[in-house]
Amino acid sequence: MQHPFPRRGLLAGIAAVPSLAALAACEVQGGSDAADAEFPTRAVDFMVPFDAGGSGDLVSRAVAKAAEEPLGESLAVTNKPGANGAVGLKELLAGKADGYTISLAVKSLFAITPLVVDDPEAVVITDLRIVTTLTNEGYVLVVHADSPYNTLADLLAAPHVNYATTGVGTGSQLSAGLLFGVAGVDATDVPYDGGAPAVTALLGKEVDAVSASLAETMPQIEAGELRPLTWFSEERSIFLNEVPTAIESGFPDVVVDQRRFIVVPADTPDEVVGVLTLAFEEARDSGEYGQFLQDNFMERWEVDGMEAEAHLAEATEQYSALLESSNVELGTAS
Repeated sequence: MQHPFPRRGLLAGIAAVPSLAALAACEVQGGSDAADAEFPTRAVDFMVPFDAGGSGDLVSRAVAKAAEEPLGESLAVTNKPGANGAVGLKELLAGKADGYTISLAVKSLFAITPLVVDDPEAVVITDLRIVTTLTNEGYVLVVHADSPYNTLADLLAAPHVNYATTGVGTGSQLSAGLLFGVAGVDATDVPYDGGAPAVTALLGKEVDAVSASLAETMPQIEAGELRPLTWFSEERSIFLNEVPTAIESGFPDVVVDQRRFIVVPADTPDEVVGVLTLAFEEARDSGEYGQFLQDNFMERWEVDGMEAEAHLAEATEQYSALLESSNVELGTAS
């Protein structure tokens, strides 16, 4: 399996190359097409396999904008939602592995979705190559500001709860489903195709609660439209420090997060991946992108591809064991 370049290793390997342009113009080795050496010579399509307005869409647009200058070409962002990102990634894999189409991908598709979705043609991480990692985002459980449930204990005492999720096989579904399942609450999950429509459903009082990222909920929390009840990470959020974790509320195993990263097909040439990796690493270091993360309540996740793949494998085992030991069954899809 090919792995992306850690920053230090890549920089050491091209120490004599003064710029991205020079890297792109260098002689291609190993029989690759000569066009690879000139990459990129035109705009790169950046696929976001989620609806516009959600956390994944927001971070993709921010990092794409920051990467255009170091890449030397524009990055055109398009939304192709469906199946927690699987629809878009399958389209990516059906195209050319030339670097001119890249995509956002998320941890939950590889670590959670296989636990609840029966898809014999599922996208697996070995089909892809991680160009760069981006963010680590926790989930917060919120209710409408007009809800009679003022605390998590109030909500867990309800006779029945309808909770929105950002889709089947997502961290949104797993976090809330585990909480209600372990607590013995009669609860029904209502899947939506992304965070934006799920939060909209809660604002419209179509459901009782939703577990979503801070980027998708914090504006409404700050506006007094949503009430946060619990946080699904090991420690309290630096952005919502007054909100207790599920661990503090007596649910030590309900810890779920989302990680976002950029991928290309696994057989994309090394030279092309190298150019993309350097461009996005420079983008991550930009002040504009850093300000975006702060403004949208996102934390950085910046590791190399091998470490990222190891994290996905460990998370899959952890979540699988947790569902089995807790006897919680999530809504499934096939």
